[in-house]
Amino acid sequence: MAAIFVLSSQTSDVQDRALWDVVLRKLAHVTEYFLLTVAWVRALGWRPGLAAVLSLAYAGTDELHQTFVHGRHGTPVDVLVDAIRVTLGLVYYARRRRRTIGPSRPSAA
Repeated sequence: MAAIFVLSSQTSDVQDRALWDVVLRKLAHVTEYFLLTVAWVRALGWRPGLAAVLSLAYAGTDELHQTFVHGRHGTPVDVLVDAIRVTLGLVYYARRRRRTIGPSRPSAA
C-alpha cells in the first residue's frame, strides 16, 4: 500500500512520456493491485470478499489522493479498472489454492 501511495504521488505529464514509459507504468499498476489483493487474501486467511473490499477501498482512496497531485486526476473509472485487477488477484489465488489443496472430496459417512 505504501508503494502504491508513493507511485501515485508522482506528478504526471503524459505529453513528455515515451510509449515504453506509459506501458511500463500501466503494467506496474496492474501488478500493484494484483499483489495487494493476493496479500490481503493471505493475511485474512482466505476471505476473498473482505480482501476485495479492502483492495477496492484502497483503490478509491488512491484515486482521491491523485486529485491532489499536480498533473494527476482520480476518476471512478480507474477504480473500476482496479476492480478488474483485484479480480485477477482473486482468481490467481483461488487457482493456486485449489492446486495446492486439491479438489474437495465429499466425506464418507
